[in-house]
Amino acid sequence: MPLQMASDPLAREFQLQVWATDLWIGASDNWKRICAANMQQQVFPIHAEVHALPFANGFFDAIVSLDAYHYFGTDDLYIGYISQFVRPGGTIGIVVPGVLDELNGELPDHLASRWPWDWWSFHSPSWWRRHWEKMGLLDMEVADTIPEGWQHWLKWLEICMEEGYPSSQEEVDILRLDAGRTLGFTRVVGRRK
Repeated sequence: MPLQMASDPLAREFQLQVWATDLWIGASDNWKRICAANMQQQVFPIHAEVHALPFANGFFDAIVSLDAYHYFGTDDLYIGYISQFVRPGGTIGIVVPGVLDELNGELPDHLASRWPWDWWSFHSPSWWRRHWEKMGLLDMEVADTIPEGWQHWLKWLEICMEEGYPSSQEEVDILRLDAGRTLGFTRVVGRRK
């Protein structure tokens, strides 16, 4: 998801300051988009790798990750790293592509020949709950599937394709074939103890 698609609505709708951190798009490029949206007082672009974040401990009231956390957060140690940047009582929330039920290494027949290797980072809400709870750093508030999440995912890809943004016809085809039987969006929210 392009950075400004997530940060601008959060800042505008909820009157927040957002430190929009992205590895794939440079801060200067994001700053141009932020200025064009007249959000310079609320959205601050940061170009950083998720294992080398330039923030002080306890700096944030909340950390939100959209469509990215599954690429790095499956590491057992990452929740400990990221939670240090949230004040005690602060919130960490993610929305990621996921599966309704954990696959345990076995794909449904209709997806077996089409499953991209990097989709093995997709997990179920119960997997994410256990993954975060076992560290004892967060009080879990939510670990579930967004209703009709697969349809939102599909619609996003279709809009990206129509508007000329990078997208994947193969991913569109897989989502249509699956029709929500296996795939969807997982949301997880925890509060730092």
